[in-house]
Formats: sequence, structure tokens, C-alpha cells
Amino acid sequence: MINCKHYQWPEDHNNASYLQRPDPDLPICVERTVLVWLPLAFLWLCAPWGFTTLCKKPAKAPLSKLYICKQVTRLVFVPRSVDSGSLFMFWLLQVLCAVFQFQTLLRDALNKVLTAALTAPHLPVMLIKGFKRPLVQEDMWDLNEKDSTQTICREFEDIMAKELKKAHSRLQKKQNKRKTKNDHQSGLAKGVSQDVLVMKKKKKKDSESDYPNSWLVPTIAKTFKGVLLETALYKLIQDILAFASPQFLKLMISFTQDKTSHAWTGYLYAVLLLVVAFLQSVILQQYYNRCLILGIKVRVALMAAVYKKALVVSNDSRKESTAGEIVNLISADAQRFNKVTNVLHLLWSYPLQIALAIAFLWIELGPSVLAGLLVMVLMVPINGWLATKSRGFQVENMKFKDTRMKIVNDILNGIKVLKYYAWESSFEAQVQEIREKELKVMRKFAYLSSVSTFIFSCAPAIVSLATFAVFVSVSPDNILDAEKAFTSISLFNILRLPLTMLPELISIMVQTTVSKKRLEKFLSGDDLDTMSVTRDDSHMIILFSVSLDIKPGRLVAVVGAVGSGKTSLISALLGELHSLRGRINIKGSVAYVPQQAWIQNTTLKDNILFGSNLDEEHYLSVVDACALGPDLDLLPGRDQTEIGVKGINLSGGQKQRVSLARAVYSSADVYLLDDPLSAVDSHVGKHLFERVIGPKGLLKDKTRILVTHGISFLPYVDEIIVLVNGVVSEVGSYDGLRASKGAFSEFLETYGKDESNNADGLEPQADDSLEDIVSSTLKRENSLRHSQRHSKRNGRLLFLFLVFSVRVRKNSSVRSKKDSGDKKGQRLIEKEAMETGRVKFSVYLQYMRSMGWCFVTWSFLFYFIQNVAIIGQNLWLSDWTDDSVEYFNTTYPAHIRDMRIGVFGALGLAQGFLVFFGTILIADGSISASRTLHTNLLSNILKAPMVFFDTTPSGRIVNRFAKDIFTVDEMIPMSFRSWIFSILGVLGTLFVICLATPIFIAVVVPMAVVYYFVQRFYVPTSRQLRRLDSVSRSPIYSHFGETISGLSVIRAYGHQQRFLKQNEDTIDQNLKSVYPWFVSNRWLAMRLECLGNLVVFFAALFAVISRDSLNSGLVGLSISYALSMTQILNWLVRMTSELETNIVAVERVREYAEIKNEAPWITSNRPPDDWPTAGNIRFDNYKVRYRPELELILHGITCDIASTEKIGIVGRTGAGKSSLTNCLFRIIEASEGRILIDGIDISTLGLHDLRSRLTIIPQDPVLFSGTLRMNLDPFEKSSDEEIWTVLELAHLKDYVRGLPTGLQHEVSEGGENLSVGQRQLLCLARALLRKSRILILDEATAAVDLETDDLIQNTLRTEFSHCTVLTIAHRLSTILDSSR
Repeated sequence: MINCKHYQWPEDHNNASYLQRPDPDLPICVERTVLVWLPLAFLWLCAPWGFTTLCKKPAKAPLSKLYICKQVTRLVFVPRSVDSGSLFMFWLLQVLCAVFQFQTLLRDALNKVLTAALTAPHLPVMLIKGFKRPLVQEDMWDLNEKDSTQTICREFEDIMAKELKKAHSRLQKKQNKRKTKNDHQSGLAKGVSQDVLVMKKKKKKDSESDYPNSWLVPTIAKTFKGVLLETALYKLIQDILAFASPQFLKLMISFTQDKTSHAWTGYLYAVLLLVVAFLQSVILQQYYNRCLILGIKVRVALMAAVYKKALVVSNDSRKESTAGEIVNLISADAQRFNKVTNVLHLLWSYPLQIALAIAFLWIELGPSVLAGLLVMVLMVPINGWLATKSRGFQVENMKFKDTRMKIVNDILNGIKVLKYYAWESSFEAQVQEIREKELKVMRKFAYLSSVSTFIFSCAPAIVSLATFAVFVSVSPDNILDAEKAFTSISLFNILRLPLTMLPELISIMVQTTVSKKRLEKFLSGDDLDTMSVTRDDSHMIILFSVSLDIKPGRLVAVVGAVGSGKTSLISALLGELHSLRGRINIKGSVAYVPQQAWIQNTTLKDNILFGSNLDEEHYLSVVDACALGPDLDLLPGRDQTEIGVKGINLSGGQKQRVSLARAVYSSADVYLLDDPLSAVDSHVGKHLFERVIGPKGLLKDKTRILVTHGISFLPYVDEIIVLVNGVVSEVGSYDGLRASKGAFSEFLETYGKDESNNADGLEPQADDSLEDIVSSTLKRENSLRHSQRHSKRNGRLLFLFLVFSVRVRKNSSVRSKKDSGDKKGQRLIEKEAMETGRVKFSVYLQYMRSMGWCFVTWSFLFYFIQNVAIIGQNLWLSDWTDDSVEYFNTTYPAHIRDMRIGVFGALGLAQGFLVFFGTILIADGSISASRTLHTNLLSNILKAPMVFFDTTPSGRIVNRFAKDIFTVDEMIPMSFRSWIFSILGVLGTLFVICLATPIFIAVVVPMAVVYYFVQRFYVPTSRQLRRLDSVSRSPIYSHFGETISGLSVIRAYGHQQRFLKQNEDTIDQNLKSVYPWFVSNRWLAMRLECLGNLVVFFAALFAVISRDSLNSGLVGLSISYALSMTQILNWLVRMTSELETNIVAVERVREYAEIKNEAPWITSNRPPDDWPTAGNIRFDNYKVRYRPELELILHGITCDIASTEKIGIVGRTGAGKSSLTNCLFRIIEASEGRILIDGIDISTLGLHDLRSRLTIIPQDPVLFSGTLRMNLDPFEKSSDEEIWTVLELAHLKDYVRGLPTGLQHEVSEGGENLSVGQRQLLCLARALLRKSRILILDEATAAVDLETDDLIQNTLRTEFSHCTVLTIAHRLSTILDSSR
């Protein structure tokens, strides 16, 4: 029964009639009821008249029961009683009614099969929009739920977990088996040294597979099995259809040879060729569409899986993969899997095509085809050798790529330090050295590919030569005719693609195998186990037998020397360290403030809220308690100001207070505070302790563990834990520890007095107001003068205060009167710039110029001659087939046969050699282009001013060095080569068809016009979609890098799910431009394949029309070429689009290679070699601002600093202390005024001449991946003795001597395997090694304990006594030695 509830008639106000619309139709309900019953009703109406007629006729049989049953059945089912007129009307009505039903069914089928996948119903709208104006992200469609990252990943991760479990089980069995075998061998071979060597070799080999493997491919297969099976079916149908065309060609040639055949037969064959070609196009585009979408889904699944793994990976596994390597996993390795899924079915399709081609060739040429088969079999071992060599080169290449990306990440993370020390050229040389090694491997790989291309270019020619030669040689009766030759050539053309594409397929498979291993190793790494997990003793033990019981609501201080294990204790409490034994139990939620603040690239407010809901009252109280109120007044957009990557536009103290505010706002139960007060001045430090951390602060009822070096806070804590070399030496209250007369008591006696005196002198009382900065500053100045009079130290003591924040605040009231919407500088990170419109021809010219015009010209010439050789070979074959007519029923002369075979073979071999030389030249040229573009990019990035790094997320720069350089290295050369092949192939095909049937020129011109306009209409959209893809990919890398650097914070707060969701949203934004790009490609391909199909049709049609004037050889040649036209034209469009979209990478690299540079590193005005000799510094009305649109941060500084003076610089956080040092190094250029050093205006010098003569120990201790020695002396100018001397002076000699590799000890990324204090001491050693006359200390001792600080001060007093020293500090003891 039909239910019409779902098929309502249209409402009058919406649609008065079903005819008033683009596709007029009747309602579905009418079609399924009225139109079905109308013909039947007419039949039943006519039935009584027919029945009456039946009754009037005399019965011919007795009315038995059987007879009556038969008549009734006939009346019901076969209404013979109805006359012929009624029957005609019935069938007419039936047909008319069925037209509407058939129209609806056809439209639905077309919409589902063709429109959705091929033309995309909404795509023309997007194409029109893209043609009229450049598309933007807002024009993209919303994703279907099934295509979203979350849906894709959910199924993938479920299956991955099961497969990984199986792989772990297999690995465990393998290890147990190996262990048993090794035990047995060691028992037999005790004392035999030779066996020990064998074991070592085996151990090395085994270590390569000490992780679960062979699980990733099954996971992908099981996750996407439905799409894989569907695409396999499409590919199978398409492959079978491909072999129908040669059979029709055979019939067509037979038709032209047989002049007695009727003309309609030829026209029928021409139409059938068109129909088969059209069906093949439809099926092929369905296959491509599904394969491409499958590929992107696999890439998304892998990217999300890598991100999720990075959030939970253990520290051991994380050490094995640097941030650069993980970025490569989501850029290069995931992309390779995307590519391999597009060609996955070719692994069985190509062998199937080869088998079918050989079967049909056997039918044509008999056993002679075995000669061709033998040639192909002989190529298999060559193929295997090439694949093995390729795999080795690819592994080596990926290692160099990872190392290069690691150093690039280091450079971007420590760019300010590189500029301070003028080390850019050293690191540039390191990257260039690795890049050269990478290019060397790429050259070997390219040469190997050229050999592979040569072999497989020769393959079709050699196979056809061997087959034809054997065919005509085995018997004088075997003469090649057009039917056999061109049917065979069509089959050889089908064979050509599998044989030509096999090397590329092998190359892709080799690259993907390497990527598979890398992904499996990372994804199967151990997860962070928050429970106590027993490990073996191979890990360095940092904390020994620590037993603590901290009651709820208590404030516990952790103190100890640098490297004693304070941060390690906090990490252990967070579950970040291995627990060899014992357990940790934390009751309630945790908030964590790391020693180095982690700040996100978002607004200040979002940094504090950190995903929590906004409670305005609580938020304001937290901002006030963390002393952020005055900072908000300084920021252009208050708490809506965007903070740069790594908090670049905040001072160290501001970052730390934002980090603390985040913890306080979270309202957790337990607070782990890793020395948050070291980065702020004493005044703010005391405020934070009293208002936030201390007994009367906002956290008074919470459990707090505070790592601190500030002795002045210790009397107010409930309990103190003293750590010495990873061991708890003492635990107790402040008074109890003093009374115990232990090590802590002696420490207090030595340093506590100074610290308390200094604190009393510098800091206001608890009831002082922080709101009035001016009055509090005056109070501090008065108390300083008071402390001066009572100081036991000799000499005048004067401090230079930088209180520019006061002046800025005075102006803030004026600013507030302006339009509140006009907040300059509120948005720090601008949206990534994106070119619009056609890729400029200058970009292509730049790439070809980078390649070298010699390479480009000669390679094109070789490819052109090779194409001429192909046409010549086929024309020769066409002429050869005429021999069958000339020598009909006569003996075929041997010398003519040999000549035919010889020329045919020579032309085939010539093709191979020409392709080989052309490919070699393009390989050399592309490597030259890769070198030039990367060198220009790296050089310019290093010369970019700091403001560029402040306003550009590192992900954007990494994207250039990772994805864009990868495209330049691997994708563009392939696209460029394929494009040349395709354009020459199309021209060659048109030439041959026009040569055979000159009338075809009349069709070529209109088709070329259509082709041109379709391209013009399509390319703007495709190009812009590709650019949107590139731009929307950068935030994925930025977010990834940000997550990696803040892992411990994200884990501590338990926000992994929020960051996973953010990652999914970022990938989804990228997918919104990727899916339309795929659909637009299919839209174009379908239309252009239809053009190609018309070429086949017209070539066949004109051959039928001109059959009397054409010989069969030319007909065969013309149509066999036309049959390949669809494929070549489709490939040309694909390569044109791919080349234009890939060349965008050159455009993006060029964008960053042309950024405005900072001042030249070296100028003609060079200072003397011993400058500065005295170290006099003079500021003359010096004014500066960060960026032109922002306000001044230093307001007319004028002062003179004499030689060897020691100047103390103090001031509130954000007052401009660090900015002053940036000006000395010209990190920020002057807006007005000048700085003179020994009478030379520093603005006239080259930056390297200036910066290499000054030394700074910066606020953030930055170390680079590499050895300790490299971190101290990257140019290797100093001897080992000098380095050991400075390490001794920096109090690190004993520590470094204790390391197994000493100076060659590998520093991990960012110096994570050293404590912050040790990193700071290494920065001190750097300064000592430079021996400059001017030294700047920017909070150099904030992260070290008082004892180490005192040792450092002694070193500075002795080693830098002859230097001018500018010291920025929060601790009064640090600057008590200052002259002023």
C-alpha cells in the first residue's frame, strides 16, 4: 500500500504549481497512484463490452469446470475480450503515464550518480563565485558529519586500539622467543669472543624492530573497507571497458578494408566507440572521486592520531621524537599515505591490465606475444633492485629532513638569542650543511628514477618490437596488416600506462613504507602512565626515596640548590616522571604553574580562563590579586589584546603572572607552583605572595606546594622541604629547621640576613596599595635612600628606575576618550596573507630561473624529440602495414622485413634514451631550484627583524620549511615533467589525426575554444581553493607546536579533550577547502573527458566518411591515437591544475624570501677590531616603540655610563627594562635619538659588528639541540681548555665532568634535559667565553638559588671587573655591587 503522507501537495503560498519550476513534474503521490491506476481503469471500463461480445459467440467447448477456470483466468490476466482499439488506447495511456514515472526515476538516478559525485549540485554556484571574485574561507560549504574529523577518527581509533593490541602481543611473543634463543646461545658460547660480536650485530638489528609493527595498514584497511571495496568495483569495471575500445577499433579497420560493408555499420561502430568511452569516463571519475576522498580521510585520521598520541606520550617516547620530527609526521608522512590510497588499487589493477592485454594480444598475434612477455619478466629483477635502492635513499632522506626541521624549530624558538649573539650565520651553515646532504640523496634518488624511467619508457617499444619481430620472423606467411598492428598498438598503449607508472608506483610504495615505520614507531610508543609503573634501572635517577605526606590546605615550600630536583619533584607529582617504586596519591584537581610560563596565542582573557566558563566577579578578583590591573591599562585592548606566540609581547614577569592567574582562576584543590615568583620583581613578588599564595591569599584554603628561592617567604609557610641531590635532607617548619642547626640553618645564617634586610628595604608593607604605582614607587625610593644611609657597604648606591609605565598610564585616560573600537595593536597576529587571482607568470619564471635556463631548454628539447620519435615510430608502423597489401599472396622479402624491424626498434630505443637525458636534466634543474629557493628562504628568515617573529606564528614559518619545501623538492619536478609529457602528447595526437583526416581541423578549432573557456572558468576556483588549503593548514602546525610546548600544563589541568576538539576544528577548517577542490577537479575532468570522447567520435566518423580515400593503416593510426586522447587530455588538465596549485608553494616561499630585512649584518662602516675598548655608553634623548602603530615604550632616555661602571636597572614589570637592552642590540630600532658606544653611533654599524661585541645573559635561558660545546661555542673559535675554564667559573665543571660524554653531552630540544638553573649557568658560561667589554644581565639569576646566585655574583665581580655591566634584577642583593 502506498502512503501519501510523505508526498504532500505544495502549499499555495510556496509553490502554486509543480509546473512553475525549473524541473516540472507531478507529485510523487500522483505518479504512484493515479498514473498507475488510470490505464487499468480504462481497461476495466472497456471490459463489459468485450465480455458481451464474448458471450454472443457460440461456445466451442463444453462448459466444464476446467474451461470456466481457464476463461476467468484469461479475463483477469489476459484481457483478450478487449478489442484491438481498446488495447491500443490502453498501451498508449500506459506509456504516457510511465513517462512521468520514468522521468522522476531518471532524475533521481542522475542526481545521485552523476550530479552528486561528478558535477556536484552546488559546485557551479561556487565556480561562478570563484570566477567572479577570489574565494574566501567563508564561501566554503559546511562539512557533512560523516566527513568531519571527529567521525573519521572515532572509527579509526577504535580499530587502531584493537590492531595495536594484537601487534603488542606479536612483539611480546617475538621478544620472548628471541630471549630464549639468546639465553641458549650465550650458554653455548661462553667465553667465545667471536660470538659476542655476532650478538652485538644482532642486537643492533633487533633494536630496529623493538616496537609493534605491521598494524597500521590493516587498521586503515578495516576502517575504510567499504570505500575500498566500492572503488575496487569501479576500477574493475573501468579496466574491462578499456579493452572494449581496441575491439571496436579492430571492427572499424575491418570495415574500412571491406568496401562492400554498408555505411551504417561504420556509423554504428563510431557511436559505440563514443558510448563506451563515455561510460568509461563516468566510471573512472566515480573511482577518482572516491579514491581522493578516501585519501584525505586517511590523512586526517593519521594527523589526528599523531596529535592525540602527542598529548599522552610518555617522556621517554617523546625524547625519541623532536617537535620537528612530529611536524614531519603530520606534514610529509600523513601526506604520503594520502597519496598512496589514491593509487592503492593500481597494485592489482596494473597486473590485471597487463594480463588482459597479453590475452588479447595472444588472440591477435598468437604465441609471438610470449617474446614480449619474456621482456617484461626480465624487467622484474631490475625493478626489485631499483626499489631496494630507492628505499634506502628515502630512509636517508627522511632522516636529513627530520634533522633539518629540528634545527629550524630550534632557530625559531631561540631566534632572539641568535640575534643577541650574532650566531645566525653559524646556524644557517648548520642547516645548509644538512640541506646539502639531503639534496645529495635527492639527486641519487632522482638519477635512480631516471634509470627507472628509461627502462619503462623503452618497455612498451621493446615489448612491441620483440612481439612484432618474432611474429614476422617465425613464418613468411605472417605479414603485419593494419587490423593486427593497430589493434595490437591500442593494446600496447593500454599496456604502456601500467609499465610506465610502475616505477612511480614503486617509488610511492617505498616512500610510504618508510613513513609507515615512522608512524608505527611513534603511535605505538608508551603512553604517560599516571599510576606508579615499575621500570628498569636504565633511567637516570633524579629523585631518591622521597616520602612526603602533605595535608590538605597547607602551604609547603620546596627549597634547594640548582639541580637538586625541585622541578623534578613537581614533575613527579604531575606523573611526568617514571616511578621506579612507590606511589603518589593526590586528592582532588590540580593546577600547575611551570617555572617558564606557557602562554597561548590567544587573548589575555582566554589565557586566564583556559577553557573555563567566565565568572566576572571571580575573574576580576583574580586579575587584581595577580597584579595584572596596571598591565591591562598598558595593553591596547586590555584583556582582549591578542598575545603573540609564546607570549612574545609580554615581559617575563607578565607572562608568569598570567600563568599564575590561570591557575588561581581554575579553582583547583592542589596547586603546584614551580618558582612563579622568580620572574617578578620583589615588590610584585610580595604582593603575589600576600594576595594569592600566602596564608591570607586567595588560595589560603588550598593545598599549595611552592618551589622558591625567596627566603623572605619561608617564615610564612606551614612546612619546608629541603632537597639536596634528589634527596629530602630536611622537612619541618621554618622555626624548627632553624633550631635544628642543620645545613638549612647555616644557609639561612649566611643568606637570610641580607635577603630579609633587602626585602624590608625594597618592598612596601602589606597594607600598602598597589593601585597607586606612583606613590608606591616613591615609597620604595624613600626606603632605598634610608637603607643607603644604614648600609655597611662603601660607595654611593643609586638605582636607575624605569617608570615609563606611569607616563603611559597618564595618557591612558586620554586614549579612553577616543572611540573604543579603535585599539591599535589589539590584534597582534594578522591573518595569513594570501595571494589572489592567477599565479603570476613571474612565479613560473622564478622557478625556471632557479632551475637554470640551460636545464629547462635542453630537457624540453629532448622531450620534444622523443615525442617526434613516438610519432615517427607509429607512422613507420602504419607504412609497414601497407606491405600486407603490396606483398599479398607473395613471399615477404627478408631484407624489407629486417629494415622494418630495425627502424621500428631504433626509434623505440631512441625514445628511451631521450626520456632518460630529459629526466636527468630536469632532476638536476629541480635540485638546483630546491637549493636556491631554500637558501633564499632561510637566509631571509634569519635576516628578518624581531617584529616579524613577534607577529608571525611559528607554524606559518614551519609550514614554509616543511610542506612548501617538500612540494618544491618532490611534487613540482614530477608535475613539471608530466605536464611537458602531456602537452606534447596532446599536440602529437592532434597532429596525427589531422594528418590522417585533414577535415578534423574543422572540429579541433571549436573544441580548442571550448577547452580554453572551460579552463578559464575552472582554474580561478581551483587555484584559490588550493591557496585556502595552504593557508588553513598553517594553524594546524601552529596549534600542534603550541600544544607540544605546553604538554605538561595541558596534562596537569586535564584539558586534553578540549585541545583534541580544537585540533579537530582546525583540521575541519582545512577540509572545508580540500573537499571542494577534489569535487571541482572531477567537475572539470568529466567535461574535458567528454571533449576527448568527441575527438574519438569525430575521428571515427570522418574515417567512415572518408573510407574510400583512406588506407586502413592511416585509419588505424588516427583512431588508435584518438583513443588515447581522452586519457592524455585528462592528464594534461590534471597536470596543468596540479602544476599551478603546486607552484603556489614557490609563491609562498618567495613571499617569506622577500620580507623586509633588518639592517645589514655588516656595512662599509666597520668598527676597529678591539672596539669597544673602554665600554662608555651614552643614551641621547632615546625614544623607541615596538611597532610604528604603537605608542612609545621608552620616552627620551638621556644618560651617560662610564667605562667599567656597574649599573643596576630596576623597575616594575613591564616598565621597559628588557626593552632598554633590546635597544642596545638594535633588536628594536630608535624612533628618535641615538646610542653612542665609545663615541660611535651604533645605528651606523652593521648588526653583526655591533652584536658580536656585546654580551647578554637573557631573561629566558635558551639552549639549542646539539652538544654542550656547540651551545657554548657554535663557531668553534675557543679551545677545550678555555671552555673548561668558563664552565668552572660558571660552577658547572663538576656537573659536566660527571656526564658520560662531557662536552659532547647532547642537549635535548630546548634544553629540557637540564634544569632551568643549569640552563642559566650555561648562558653565563657563554658570556664568559665571549670576553666582551660590555655585559648586560637580564634577570640572569632569577632562576637560581641564593647560594648559586652569590657564587655567580662573585664570578661577575672578578671576571667582569674591567667591563661595563648593566644589570636588570628583582633581587636587591644582585645589584648591591652596582656603581649606580
